[in-house]
Amino acid sequence: MTPLVRALAFAVALVVPFAATAQKFEPQVGQAGKDVIWVPTPDEVVDRMLTMAQLGPNDFHMDLGSGDGKIVIAAAKRGAKALGIEYNPDMVKLAQDNAQKQGVAEKASFRRADIFQTDFSQATVITLYLLPALNMKLRPQLLQMRPGTRVVSHSFTMEDWEADEISTMDGRRAYFWVVPAQVMGSWTLDAGGGQKTELSLEQTFQKINGTVTLGPVHGGLREARLRGADIGFAYVDQKGVRRDFTGHVNGRQMEGTFRDENGAEGRWSATKK
Repeated sequence: MTPLVRALAFAVALVVPFAATAQKFEPQVGQAGKDVIWVPTPDEVVDRMLTMAQLGPNDFHMDLGSGDGKIVIAAAKRGAKALGIEYNPDMVKLAQDNAQKQGVAEKASFRRADIFQTDFSQATVITLYLLPALNMKLRPQLLQMRPGTRVVSHSFTMEDWEADEISTMDGRRAYFWVVPAQVMGSWTLDAGGGQKTELSLEQTFQKINGTVTLGPVHGGLREARLRGADIGFAYVDQKGVRRDFTGHVNGRQMEGTFRDENGAEGRWSATKK
């Protein structure tokens, strides 16, 4: 090997490691993204968010704006199938590498995509760390998800869709919602024994109220409640007997059981008009 060749070889040996190091992507807190800047979620907040959602092995979790993959990886470690949606391709690659290093690549995956162009309707748990305006832009799509889907947001609310739970950790907040079934409207209630009447429900997100037709009287509902697809309400009938109803909503149908204060029990169903 001539002196010139040795010098060139030595120069290449110096440049190649330097180039490889220079090309390694290192995210910076506050760096600009498509819609938000990147700020990682603290570990204790991640843990509480997934605990609030009661995430487990039977869940399909999606993190909208997944960044370095921290929340997706944590979900995978709990046994869930988890998918992160992230617009920055460098972040996607970093998250994939992190999942591989932490041994959860089989359950944690990442996709480069725009969250506003992504179908996340099959998820059972959604996590977010976005700005309020982006939460509100996503809210209509979230409310169309399967009743019972759990949504958790770090720091930011959904405005007048009140959270079902708010947790606070060292000054940081996490907000939790259960997507409610759509029950607003008029229903034909069959309480058995040929007793059919009209049930009218009003709804503001997960809060419901309404009336039941009792002859010429529209009796108000008591303790009306809705959590996901589970519904409950009570009313006092024409004879002054209170009846308590619990059941499940399935689209335009509801059914369940009732019990009155005298101990009588039965099944009920309702069909939306």
